[in-house]
Amino acid sequence: MSFPWKFELERRLEVSRWVSWGVPTLSVLAAFFFGGIILSLAGAPPIETYRAMAAGAFGSISEWADGNFFAVTETLVRATPLIFTGLAVAMAFRMLFWNIGTEGQLVMGAIAGTWVAIYLPDLLPWLPQTRWVYIPVGIIAATIAGAFWAFIPAIMKVKLGVNEIISTLMFNYIAILLYQQLYTGPWKDPEGFGFPGSAQFPEFSWFPKFSEIPVLNVLSGRIHFGFIIAVVIAGVLWVVMDKTRRGYEVRLLGENTNAAQYAGISVIKNVLFVMILSGGVAGIAGLSEVAGLGHRLQAGLDVGNGFTGIIVAWIAKLRPLSVVIVAILMAALFVGGDQLQISLGLPSSISSVLQGAILLSVLSGDVFTRYRLKITRVGVGAGVVGEEA
Repeated sequence: MSFPWKFELERRLEVSRWVSWGVPTLSVLAAFFFGGIILSLAGAPPIETYRAMAAGAFGSISEWADGNFFAVTETLVRATPLIFTGLAVAMAFRMLFWNIGTEGQLVMGAIAGTWVAIYLPDLLPWLPQTRWVYIPVGIIAATIAGAFWAFIPAIMKVKLGVNEIISTLMFNYIAILLYQQLYTGPWKDPEGFGFPGSAQFPEFSWFPKFSEIPVLNVLSGRIHFGFIIAVVIAGVLWVVMDKTRRGYEVRLLGENTNAAQYAGISVIKNVLFVMILSGGVAGIAGLSEVAGLGHRLQAGLDVGNGFTGIIVAWIAKLRPLSVVIVAILMAALFVGGDQLQISLGLPSSISSVLQGAILLSVLSGDVFTRYRLKITRVGVGAGVVGEEA
């Protein structure tokens, strides 16, 4: 006897606002539900585990009442590079250019920022040695370095037809090897007692901490000016991509390349524009890490922020403002996962399991955003009776 039901996916003619937001929300809730099952199988109480993660990432009400926002600031610190890389990926992916090289572009931005901080003062001694000068110069240098590292695969794509996934991925390894060679070789601090790493940046090139900014000094800890830059860039990119003609061209190319070309839109110009923009934003991420936290070029820069940015951008549906929110929530998983080791003795890799569950759920849910499930009952000798869900 054959199965009496037939399941088909039927494309939605129009996606309602409820579907576009409701399905991803339900997908994330489903991810935490299945994550709870995994935690139970691992012998960890799900509710207590999630509570510990939330407290580790955002603190508790009693801590806030005492003016202790350390957990929040650590989450924002962890979110800062993810905002940059998420934005960089989102810009490229919007026109279906698969930039997998944000990790390398981030590293190149850090290299450029290091050169500005350590070597520019001696090269241009007349340049005022103040943050008002060196922070903008560092941002410009990092943007150029990241954009250049993205421009090469872009020109290879449009002129030679080289697959951008392969080229941008390979450029990651080149940038990382160059960075490792620099901080262990020619840029190694001679006064560093043999430890690999560049000399410490002069203080006038550091990103200021929130504790140094009058309006934001309620937040102490490691949170720095880079977070503000990331949020501002997200707002600027939202305007560029959603409110300008160039953004319209990029979106149209991503939706229907043939129609865009027929309308006279240049693919080459827009690919180069998007990749220069994408690489430049990723480059600032690298500067933010070295000028805002370590204040030197050293090991630990290539920790996968570029690749995590892909997850952030995809969950945010390539929307710049949504990237900020998703990056903070993703950072909360990292910081909260570390807290599990302290409070419950669980491995921090639990947060990676939840990340994977969320990504799979959101990707699966995306199918139901674009398609509806059609259930068809096959009658015995009586034709077909259709039902939709």
